[in-house]
Amino acid sequence: MQFSQTHLLGIEPLSPAEITEVLDLAGQYVDLNRSEHKHADALAGLTQINMFFESSTRTQASFELAGKRLGADVLNMAMQASSVKKGETLIDTALTLNAMHPDLLVVRHPQSGAVDLLAQKVNCAVLNAGDGRHEHPTQALLDALTIRRARGRLHRLSIAICGDIAHSRVARSNILLLHKMENRIRLIGPPTLMPAGISDFGVEVFDDMAEGLKGVDVVMMLRLQKERMDGGFIPSEREYYFRYGLDAEKLAHARPDAIVMHPGPMNRGVEIDGEIADDINRSVIQDQVEMGVAVRMAAMDLLARGLRARRHATAGAMA
Repeated sequence: MQFSQTHLLGIEPLSPAEITEVLDLAGQYVDLNRSEHKHADALAGLTQINMFFESSTRTQASFELAGKRLGADVLNMAMQASSVKKGETLIDTALTLNAMHPDLLVVRHPQSGAVDLLAQKVNCAVLNAGDGRHEHPTQALLDALTIRRARGRLHRLSIAICGDIAHSRVARSNILLLHKMENRIRLIGPPTLMPAGISDFGVEVFDDMAEGLKGVDVVMMLRLQKERMDGGFIPSEREYYFRYGLDAEKLAHARPDAIVMHPGPMNRGVEIDGEIADDINRSVIQDQVEMGVAVRMAAMDLLARGLRARRHATAGAMA
């Protein structure tokens, strides 16, 4: 087994071999999920707790479904009504969780680094379901699986990531992963939505869609993260769509067989034209949702194998 991580906190610690192992196993789970009997026992006897300090629909549902299909006991904690809202610190929350003896902890948090802090304090495997502007590793992995299945490979492609780069943990995780797999990455968006020092990431930066999309294999649109904006980053949504929303005219600059992606939820008519989003010949947005369940199954399976191996080794040493 190539995968040696104790937690899945981000893409940064993963090697190309580990990324490939997750995607290969996820490919097997795609087949399982498409079969009549969708259940396996990789997490049988284990407890999975989902803690979402930020609201989420697809990510939380995807993790819950993944855990249940692998046989875990799954608990969703309502963090909006939790003791955290009553003043409990994240450290105290971690101590409380430890007393419940979970095996897998899935966490989404609005603050960058909060998931890493929890991982240092609990005796289980932790998966980052998105922390602030930092990372969203399973989204990047599911995007990678979608690209690999649609284009037949995940290396030496030209990939454009378009829109709100500055506020997007999805963009950061994808940049890290796609770099590791030797792809050419272009970032397209208004200067106000580009993070400082972005050129240090080894990417090409454009503020013109026609120029940036020229000849690319993959067009990855991003959601405008309005909840993370505290100022006038764009003149108006109408102006943003005119310049940076993906429509047929802009997409024509990409390769004729280029695929279109979006992590969701979509703002139709702002980031992407509805007809493009629904074009079964170009859009793989629904495929991304399907790949999400399989990738999360694979990630939890691999982490559980490591967890069981460490526990077995500890028990053997104490015997």
